[in-house]
Amino acid sequence: MSGPDADDRPLEELLAAIAEGDRRAFATLYTRTAAKLYGTILRILPEGGQADDALQDVYARIWHIAGGYDAARGRPITWLATIARNRALDVLRRERSGAHGRVVDVDAELLAAIPDEHTDPAESAALAQCLATLDPVHRECILLAYLHGASREELGARFGKPSGTIKSWISRGLASLRGCLSGV
Repeated sequence: MSGPDADDRPLEELLAAIAEGDRRAFATLYTRTAAKLYGTILRILPEGGQADDALQDVYARIWHIAGGYDAARGRPITWLATIARNRALDVLRRERSGAHGRVVDVDAELLAAIPDEHTDPAESAALAQCLATLDPVHRECILLAYLHGASREELGARFGKPSGTIKSWISRGLASLRGCLSGV
């Protein structure tokens, strides 16, 4: 945003203002974060209509729970993206209930390439580097689970393994990822 009416407050301040009912802060937050959150939702719900509805639900939720943001627990964009991801997964789970779910193919570079105006390019490069060190099957399970909402049962069917094995693969992969990222 630019011009005399620009609201350049950090996202943390916008969330605090939204918690107090500031509609202008809410409009600014929407303008600055909608593309990122919509992208997060689209990775899970590729059908535009579902994604549009989910995005609307996300911002309604943000309006109501903005006061729950805690800076000590992470960056605001991460908190917002988590809300969007969780909402998209809720829609996907509801859609899958009663029907066999789909598991989509995943690009291993996708996680590191998620656009975020506040992401440090060095952090993205470190993530891509650490993802490349993972066992390919563990990496694929993590990406399918976190980016596309695949359940352990769906991953088990895809890889011909029990869900307990999938849980172990994901846990080991995440532990390796955390170890690698802490050493970068």
